[in-house]
Amino acid sequence: MVVVEKIDTPEKKATESLTLPFELRCKNRLHAKLDSGEEIGMFLNRGTVLRGGDHLVAQDGRIIAVKAADEALMEARAADPLQLIRAAYHLGNRHVALEAKPNWLRFARDHVLADMVRGLGLEVDEIMAPFEPESGAYGKHVGHAHGHSFEGIGRGSRIHDMRAR
Repeated sequence: MVVVEKIDTPEKKATESLTLPFELRCKNRLHAKLDSGEEIGMFLNRGTVLRGGDHLVAQDGRIIAVKAADEALMEARAADPLQLIRAAYHLGNRHVALEAKPNWLRFARDHVLADMVRGLGLEVDEIMAPFEPESGAYGKHVGHAHGHSFEGIGRGSRIHDMRAR
């Protein structure tokens, strides 16, 4: 079994690939199979979220490219950006994992949520596509440079004080 404990920069050429849905790319301990069929055991730092394009380093030195699997999603589109903003707000109030781009929003297939978004005036379609939702305002992504973290927030800051209560 291939054992992975580190993430590497995507500058090195990968010799293997691992395709996973978003739900499994959020796990720091995982037993899965490479696309070649070989078993892999991942032991990553807590809070790690793998993104499509990230590279893992196996203990034997192999580089493994992470691929985002196609998933059953809803894609909401609107000509008016305000409609997208309103839909994102209402989906966020329901703590829905959401991928946002300038012309569309994507979330896991859910017909109740799709009906709510249609009620806000958006067109909604069922699609199969890779899912790369936002990590959240304070989320930490350990792969490429999309993430955000609490680094730099220390004693005396408003956030630190609020969390200490």
